[in-house]
Amino acid sequence: MKVKSAAEIKLFEQQKVRTHWDVKEEKWYFSIIDVIAILTDSVNPRDYWFRMKVRVKTEDGLELSTICRQLKMKATDGKMRETDVADTQVLLRSIQSIPSPKAEPFKQWLAKVGYERMQEIADPEQSLGRARENWQKHGRSDKWIQQRMSGQETRNKLTDYWKESGVEKSDEFTFLTNIIHTEWAGLSVKQHKNLKGLKSQNLRDHMSEAELIFTALAELSTRQIAETENAKGVKQNATAGKKGGKIAKDARLALENKTGKKVITGENFLPPAKKFPKINPGTKKK
Repeated sequence: MKVKSAAEIKLFEQQKVRTHWDVKEEKWYFSIIDVIAILTDSVNPRDYWFRMKVRVKTEDGLELSTICRQLKMKATDGKMRETDVADTQVLLRSIQSIPSPKAEPFKQWLAKVGYERMQEIADPEQSLGRARENWQKHGRSDKWIQQRMSGQETRNKLTDYWKESGVEKSDEFTFLTNIIHTEWAGLSVKQHKNLKGLKSQNLRDHMSEAELIFTALAELSTRQIAETENAKGVKQNATAGKKGGKIAKDARLALENKTGKKVITGENFLPPAKKFPKINPGTKKK
């Protein structure tokens, strides 16, 4: 059986912590840089981590680098970069060397994250329930949520096939995804995000119901074509991706011709920008 792993973003007091669930080891790995940034409010958490490793080695004779590992995680520029990560046990040891009033609440948060994951393994429905609850909090309709989750399942089946057929690197997944998207939408993923005014946000989280449906159709068609043709490697899967994307493109154009409405939209679910009151130059501040 092929071992799977998952990268996620967890929130501690509304601050992001990049995490990675290792299915084989059944444990979480947390970005140390993210944790340090939260606990110390340091403007340069990488430098703090470097100095902390030196201090711990000098005081305790412990090489923190030897009990941590490196994993590729999405950086602020959107690229996958290697960063130091630690499991819960190592992270708790590291936190002892960080004087912070947030240390105890963070330990409780770690325990909660681990407990919830164990619940989800025992009952996968809980994971889906948490995702649905999160979307509802952000004002999504039940219809949109159902389509988003259904589309994610379709996506997972496609990426599983890619892994089994020899596609391994993250940039290869990005390349294949972009081929499918460009074919059906007439826009690259980046162009589609620009149209919606997105930066680091997930494009699919800001798609309309129609955009989600056509994305799913393109990826479903791609997987079934790839399976039928027994596509192997990036090149053959790219060919299948263009064919699958074209099926969704033809369906999109047919719908647009019938309705007179464009499927691709610049609409998003971003919160409205804050408006500041204009100050009349002729009036004095009180």
